[in-house]
Amino acid sequence: MANSKTILASDPQAIEKLTAKIKVCQEAQRRMKDVNAYFRKHGTVKGHPDITDDAAVKIDDRIERGFYFDGQPHSSYELQTNNREIKRLTNRIEEITRNREVGFSGWEFYDGRVEANTELNRLQIFFDEKPNEVKLMLLKATGFKWAPSQGAWQRQLNDNAIYAAGRLNFLAPLDGRTVREHQPKPPERRGEAR
Repeated sequence: MANSKTILASDPQAIEKLTAKIKVCQEAQRRMKDVNAYFRKHGTVKGHPDITDDAAVKIDDRIERGFYFDGQPHSSYELQTNNREIKRLTNRIEEITRNREVGFSGWEFYDGRVEANTELNRLQIFFDEKPNEVKLMLLKATGFKWAPSQGAWQRQLNDNAIYAAGRLNFLAPLDGRTVREHQPKPPERRGEAR
């Protein structure tokens, strides 16, 4: 990958950056397939427009000596790994888009409040007083982490965070509704039945 830096969902340009990464992966996939096809047709990569003669000699030599697992310049696992990365990035774009469309909301509970901080892409829990050891243990067990900079327990804002918060009885909304009832209905995902 040209850029392996993590793209945070809170980044306003996350979708554009992920789309750019997908294009890089798709171009790499096209190039790997093209090189493999050239090798199958000619029995060498020498003469391929994207490979210098010096590099071609090294690649051909390594294939001949058995260094390449599939006996071709780009193995099937390289192609599969790259395909999985394209799928992963596509799924991230769908998740980020979906979470932005949902519009998660917060609620008040007995000794604090929960906020859906869309700027930071975090579900944040603010307590009026420091929670007891049992609550701290349960927060940690459900993936919430203490963020001193925010003065809150938090985790990434998504359906899983809402589900985790809903499992913690001490975070039950004061109005008697469930945590899920406080959230707007999420848009349907691709392929889901109506």
